[in-house]
Amino acid sequence: MQCVPDIYIDSMGYAFTLPLFKYLGGCRVGSYVHYPTISTDMLSVVKNQNARFNNATFITRNPFLSKVKLIYYYLFAFLYGLVGSCSDIVMVNSSWTLNHILSLWKVGHCTNIVYPPCDVHTFLDIPLEEKKMTPGHLLVSVGQFRPEKNHPLQIRAFAKLLNMRKTESLPSLKLVLIGGCRNQDDEFRVNQLRRLCEDLGVQEDVEFKINIPFDELKNYLSKGTIGLHTMWNEHFGIGVVECMAAGTIILAHNSGGPKLDIVIPYEGEVTGFLAESEEGYAETMAHILSMSEEKRLQIRNNARASVSRFSDQEFEVTFLSSMEKLFK
Repeated sequence: MQCVPDIYIDSMGYAFTLPLFKYLGGCRVGSYVHYPTISTDMLSVVKNQNARFNNATFITRNPFLSKVKLIYYYLFAFLYGLVGSCSDIVMVNSSWTLNHILSLWKVGHCTNIVYPPCDVHTFLDIPLEEKKMTPGHLLVSVGQFRPEKNHPLQIRAFAKLLNMRKTESLPSLKLVLIGGCRNQDDEFRVNQLRRLCEDLGVQEDVEFKINIPFDELKNYLSKGTIGLHTMWNEHFGIGVVECMAAGTIILAHNSGGPKLDIVIPYEGEVTGFLAESEEGYAETMAHILSMSEEKRLQIRNNARASVSRFSDQEFEVTFLSSMEKLFK
């Protein structure tokens, strides 16, 4: 109460602070939502008793616990919508987030998309043509070793791809999983992924690069033919944008931000590919690798040209344009 701002903006997902500042502080309030605290997808997962990383198996197998959790989620969603509707302006980072916020907060008159700033220019100095000089093909995945990133799907799809190519005398393939480990849980998860590689017999063809420097990450992206992304309903996908800017042909999950905002045609041309299942990923990877160098180069060029709309400069323009309403 002794230091009340004129304008308060939440960009951390603390929606329950909005009524505090608006009604007790008398502030004009805004929100930049990266990921809804609760979403209609989460409600459907619990309602349908589907096991997910955030919906434990012991709950899905128990109708009573599922019902209790569903009631809690509906109550939370109602309160979340109530506090979110206090915003004078709302910015969201993708079409996927927009749809959920419109459904929960119901403030369409003051809500618009502001894509997050991606440092695409950092990758624009990577020559696209040099990739064809690399022997074999490198498949690169970039993302923290968190359960929602679904690295097992990448490994299983890669194993299927290798089995599909056994009868063919084709260039060698290598999958490199690049990501950060935040704690012991992440390290345990990496060890589980290593064991999965051994079980599938692909341990010699899969490398793990953990907490590597940015220059090393950039080097791998410069050599990669395919960039892999497998998270279901990724709210945006900065890693997907970075892969496209670096010139890897992206193969992302057919959901969320990658589907609705990023891996979409640019001037009518293909910028990347989407898949959902192990078979879908394996078949699409095989399709990309079967293309001519010229066709792959064309897709890389399309993808690189398309990501300029996610640059720091574009973010600055759209953010300031949205913020302007709070100063009137």
